[in-house]
Amino acid sequence: MQLTDLPMLNASLNGLAAVCLVVGYFFIRQGKRDLHRLSMVSAFTCSVVFLTSYLYYHSQVGSVRFQGTGSIRTVYFTILISHTVLAGLVPFLAGVTLWRAIRGQFARHRALARWTLPIWLYVSVTGVAIYWMLYQMEL
Repeated sequence: MQLTDLPMLNASLNGLAAVCLVVGYFFIRQGKRDLHRLSMVSAFTCSVVFLTSYLYYHSQVGSVRFQGTGSIRTVYFTILISHTVLAGLVPFLAGVTLWRAIRGQFARHRALARWTLPIWLYVSVTGVAIYWMLYQMEL
């Protein structure tokens, strides 16, 4: 794998995490706790591998500048700013939510998961959008 392959890998990991989060949500709504657990641990694993790969990539190449101009630049930076602020919360929220489940503190787990899920899902989906805008969008 080349360094230039990492942005696509990172976007794929973000997308896979988002799918796992949605699937896990539906499993818990159906009362399928074991499948919910598997989905959420998979989402957590994808996000940990993503973060490792993301940090490695950017330690090697630095920042990647968005080349778009006009209104698309405003859209990009609006997404990027909200993504970045919320992404700073995800490791803490996901870790504590997972820890509460592992400890069997399900009422506390649910209370925090109501916040963690939409934030984590937003960060995962906007991560894919940012990748597309930076590396795939025709400008």
